[in-house]
Amino acid sequence: MAKKRTDGHNPSIVVKGLSGNKPVAQARKSLNFRFIFSEIDKPFFILMLVLLVFGITMMFSASFASSIYEHGDGYFYLKKQLIFAIVGVIAMLIISTIDYHFLQNTKVAYLSFLGTLALTLFTALFGVSTADASRWIIIGPIRLQPSEILKITYIIIFAYILAVNFPKFKSWKYSILPFATIMGVVAIILALQRHLSAIMLVVIIGITMMFVGGVPRKTFWTFIGAGVLVVCVFALILIVAGGGKFSYVLTRFESWRDPFSDISGDTAQTYQGLLAIGSGGWFGLGFGNSRQKYLYLPESQNDFIFSIVCEELGFIGAMVVILLFVMFVFRGFFIATKAKDRFGMLLATGIVTQIGIQAFLNIAVSCNAFPNTGISLPFFSYGGTALMLQLAEVGVLLNISRQGRMKK
Repeated sequence: MAKKRTDGHNPSIVVKGLSGNKPVAQARKSLNFRFIFSEIDKPFFILMLVLLVFGITMMFSASFASSIYEHGDGYFYLKKQLIFAIVGVIAMLIISTIDYHFLQNTKVAYLSFLGTLALTLFTALFGVSTADASRWIIIGPIRLQPSEILKITYIIIFAYILAVNFPKFKSWKYSILPFATIMGVVAIILALQRHLSAIMLVVIIGITMMFVGGVPRKTFWTFIGAGVLVVCVFALILIVAGGGKFSYVLTRFESWRDPFSDISGDTAQTYQGLLAIGSGGWFGLGFGNSRQKYLYLPESQNDFIFSIVCEELGFIGAMVVILLFVMFVFRGFFIATKAKDRFGMLLATGIVTQIGIQAFLNIAVSCNAFPNTGISLPFFSYGGTALMLQLAEVGVLLNISRQGRMKK
């Protein structure tokens, strides 16, 4: 005679309603798929939304005068940025549900990197030139900056090779050579675009990922020393032999040393930015009340938006922005430490480093603590390509967090 089960389990139990007549496990899977917020990293997601809303609001204020002057519509930049933000948030949510391990594939990692590298080189040679820098290509109504995509594929290829080569790190052929080669090729192509800030960014990202990825300390510091020497020699050759094409580097350093030396010429942007910061005081002039954005400060909605934040919201508002980015970095690195595997940890480290260092450099440039490099402030500066890609990267971080918290 068959015994009855006493554990309360009945395989015939079904769930009716939203999922129809399906077994419990299948119904749960369906519900999780339909409600993508159920397992999302809520603190990080909320922080991201705060940064995004704050950024768009300040971009609108900073761009209002330029929008009227250039397009006859004070809401022109706001409307475009809102479209980019909506598309980016949708992409972020979708990507947060896709297992990031699909990037841990030889074909995906190498083909995506080589493709964006070739596109960036093409842009440097034949792209649209603005202020003597060829960084954009136009595809129909879309103005695309391939170097922004290259930053992401660069992080992916670094994370992939670091994870694969880790057991062989005793040999410099596996711990140094691949990364030095990739870093050097990317830097040369970005130099052709006169993209100094992007060069600095990829170098810092690469070094950070190598350090975190477990490259032997002695080998790592030897590489750093040799790298500094090579960079100094290469920079000197470019400036001397490159003539006028790279002389802008020296000009920017001179402008940084004395921002008041040519306030109607080379140092005008830095000078106007400092005026905006100084005018804000502790509490600012009030939202929308900036004076420098009325065509005095070039790129007020882009590279120098932090100066407008300081002018309108004062020291307190500026500290809030800095605090939000610090929280973003800390939470991002926390996600990296909880990643399911080495690849996820390295991928998260690269993304957080990119966004954190970019924010730091932008703020430093606005305060003249660093030479003007033409770098945007993540989630704040106007730019569709950059904003959508940054939100997509946040989607990857959310998925790494989701995977790390799943029961094994």
